[in-house]
Amino acid sequence: MQRRAVGALETVAAQRRWWDAEAVGYRAEHGAFLGDARPGSDLVWGPEGLREEEAGLLGDVRGLRVLEVGAGAAQCARWLAGRGALVVASDLSAGMLAEGVVADAEVGACTPLVQCDARVLPFADAAFDVVFTSYGALPFVADADRVLTEVARVLRPGGRFVASVPHPVRWALPDVPGPEGLRVHHSYFDRRPYVETGTDGAGRTRVTYAEHHRTVGDWVRLVRGAGLVLEDLVEPEWSSGDAVWGGWSRLRGELVPGTLVLVCSRSGRPRRAGRAGSEHSDS
Repeated sequence: MQRRAVGALETVAAQRRWWDAEAVGYRAEHGAFLGDARPGSDLVWGPEGLREEEAGLLGDVRGLRVLEVGAGAAQCARWLAGRGALVVASDLSAGMLAEGVVADAEVGACTPLVQCDARVLPFADAAFDVVFTSYGALPFVADADRVLTEVARVLRPGGRFVASVPHPVRWALPDVPGPEGLRVHHSYFDRRPYVETGTDGAGRTRVTYAEHHRTVGDWVRLVRGAGLVLEDLVEPEWSSGDAVWGGWSRLRGELVPGTLVLVCSRSGRPRRAGRAGSEHSDS
């Protein structure tokens, strides 16, 4: 791994390959925690265990048009459909959406699934009453401003947007759940993304995974810059018992926040994004 600049289009290509390859294994490992529409399941906002049934961040969704961005296998969208929402689940990865089809078949559901880049959503202006993402898209793009601008565009005036992302303070800590993960070893203010590389079939080095860091202040400015109104910042407390997920654990979760939830609304006229890649360097 390394910390270095990586462009927008290079990031998108890497994420598509990564999540296509990881889709089956990811759902096998995390599907039960994420819900998979089992009895008593819920929309979960992060590894801490904050669930929508208790948090109510989206409000009453009955009869509302709802878009999930970065839906993975659409566990969250499937749960909301069961609460009466008119849901569409979108994701960059065909592999993850294929797992969504499998999950639908297991429970007899039929969730509308759309493969798309969250930076260029294929929906009309003001098409949705609610847009949300639970750890989807935003940490995995170089240009989160484009995603947020697109979200604002497809939201109706007064619509709600809720997004959970890794808490920025995690950037300063090693991504391990034990005591060694409690020692600050990296600058919180270093915005260079975390990058993993490999080689392609011709032996050329290419990015295989990238995760992009923003500080809390960065997120506030990005939300406002997209024309959204930030109504709340939620930092869930640990309630997942002894569960371990990457660097998340009870040990860390009871001491420092691991997830940040942005609760927003849209007022006024949404701004339009330019063509993908037209405003951002891919070098």
